[in-house]
Amino acid sequence: MSKQYGFYVDSSYCSGCKTCQAACIDKNNLDRGVLWRRVYEVNEGGWKKVGNAWVPNVIAYNVSLSCNHCENPLCVKNCPTTAMHKDSRGIVTVDENKCIGCRYCEWSCPYGAPKYNEKKGVMSKCNLCADFIEEGKDPACVAACPMRVLEFGEMDALKKKYGSVNEVFPLPPGGITKPSVVIKPHKSEADVKSISAAINNREEV
Repeated sequence: MSKQYGFYVDSSYCSGCKTCQAACIDKNNLDRGVLWRRVYEVNEGGWKKVGNAWVPNVIAYNVSLSCNHCENPLCVKNCPTTAMHKDSRGIVTVDENKCIGCRYCEWSCPYGAPKYNEKKGVMSKCNLCADFIEEGKDPACVAACPMRVLEFGEMDALKKKYGSVNEVFPLPPGGITKPSVVIKPHKSEADVKSISAAINNREEV
């Protein structure tokens, strides 16, 4: 593999408008309910006592996520036909001619990236808009984002520019698949984790 392309996601400024999600649907002509890029709203909260009063303690932020074209993709590892594969650019794609629709890749991916195409009986997923890359253009989701919170490029360059954080609450640990994504956490991410832990432990917050 000569390159590894991936995404930068600035969760601190994502407004949750889902324009990136809509652009992906339009570009790839996806069927209703099939999302190769998803925008998740992460929220948590409860009540906090201030003096003699109880006030709401609610926090929310958004995370835009597609296939992370992982360094160690479990979807590729567990595909019985090699339909799911990783090319020289680090892009994980599906060969529909080899895919038997067993959905092992879907069950293996901790990010839920592969999606089943019911009409064709095969799997489908984000291919990083490989045709756009060949033309020197950004993926559709990146170009469409009105907040400019998405960026595309080679991972070495993205890490040099933005660091190496590749997980935020509640995503799985980055060490599982080594996702090709750099994420800038929202300032409230640590608060969401602590509130969630407190609620799970039935503590007062």
